[in-house]
Amino acid sequence: MSSQPSGRLLLLDTASLYFRAFFGVPDSLRAPDGTPVNAVRGLLDMIATLVTDHRPTRLVACWDEDWRPEFRVAAIPSYKAHRVASEVAPEDVGPGDAHWVEEVPPTLVAQVPVIVEVLAALGIARVGAPGFEADDVIGTLTAREVARPAGERDSVDVVTGDRDLFQLVDDDAGVRILYPVKGIKNLLTVDQAVLREKYAVPTGAAYADMAILRGDPSDGLPGVAGIGEKTAAALIERYGTLDGILAARDSTDPGLTATQRRRLTEASDYLDVAPGVVRVVRSAPVVLPAPSATRPVPDDVPAAPVDPDALAALVERWGLASSVRRVTDAFAQHAVS
Repeated sequence: MSSQPSGRLLLLDTASLYFRAFFGVPDSLRAPDGTPVNAVRGLLDMIATLVTDHRPTRLVACWDEDWRPEFRVAAIPSYKAHRVASEVAPEDVGPGDAHWVEEVPPTLVAQVPVIVEVLAALGIARVGAPGFEADDVIGTLTAREVARPAGERDSVDVVTGDRDLFQLVDDDAGVRILYPVKGIKNLLTVDQAVLREKYAVPTGAAYADMAILRGDPSDGLPGVAGIGEKTAAALIERYGTLDGILAARDSTDPGLTATQRRRLTEASDYLDVAPGVVRVVRSAPVVLPAPSATRPVPDDVPAAPVDPDALAALVERWGLASSVRRVTDAFAQHAVS
């Protein structure tokens, strides 16, 4: 049996992409009633381009069911706290509170339900998991694919503007990140060579360890004071893993300076919990749509819309004709190629 991947699974970090569409596509694109639909149309145009250029066998739009999961906030309360909507004070919000509201432009909030309906009418699998972020959905689907027998599994491409997912890169398993540089036509293919070149780390797992040490202010992760990206990468190069670095900290290993040992010791509480926050979950309760007679592979790239009547109504109501046509043309061309 061949060990080569039999196809390609394309996983979309959907919110990352529709945020990019919203800010990158003029809001002059509007429905007949004047409602902005730039995020909807931008996302659809991205999907059409991805299907045409990358020829996936399967396609999943991965979804945030919880953008600030309780288990991450319980570990590090500052996690994404600055993104909580201004009318809700983060210090007044406890783990599990349902009134966490992410600060999102109202004109984008209004478009998300439209995106949901259009994806469903097209037949693009959209999956999330209660209590988990899209990153965890992507990590879980990636882990499941990699666990399939060699020769049966597909290679995995993850489309995201979030560098946190660089931790999934694995050349041996055929897992890459497609990272938008300037639009969806200009994607950086992130493999282990790119990680080595840009971040001086050898693997996706090493990238996660580096990210834990470095921290990330955009996610409310403090990191280890005084240890930036370059120092973190150098320590990983020397000791192999975060566990190796911490073992050196707790011993008399001369490879650490006194200052590095002190800083790592002072950050012990953070380092005890940060791996569970930074590393994506690989076993979230992700459930794909059930197979059917017409869709025996529920995450395959559909040859045609699964609900053309619903799609036609959405096209008319929201003025999506050109973008939907691009997607359906891409599906049709994919089916005959």
